[in-house]
Amino acid sequence: MDSLLTWTKVVYALHAFNLLTGIIGTATVVGAFLTGWPSIIAVMLNYIKRSDVRGTWLESHFRWQIRTFWFGLLWMSLCVIFIIVTFGIGLLFMWLPISLVGLWFVYRIIRGWVTLNENRPMYV
Repeated sequence: MDSLLTWTKVVYALHAFNLLTGIIGTATVVGAFLTGWPSIIAVMLNYIKRSDVRGTWLESHFRWQIRTFWFGLLWMSLCVIFIIVTFGIGLLFMWLPISLVGLWFVYRIIRGWVTLNENRPMYV
């Protein structure tokens, strides 16, 4: 169980590293989170170890981490569709949804990591 707990912390750390890269770098938080290698590797690690945590309290953290990535991708895909449908006019307003998705990523990773450190499952 200790190795699975460490594994879960590593996944949160990879996501947090990507968020930090987006905050202090030239990329956006959303861009760094969805296209950065650490987050992509983190999601792959979630899927690789998913069966090992099934039935434990860590399963909820894996589900939380996986959903954070895929729902973020969904939100950004909807933003891109909005830009296409509005023939590019939507670019004028994209800073708001991109900022909100970025804040949502930060919230999800911080909340998940804090809850993990309290040895509690994630409740949605």
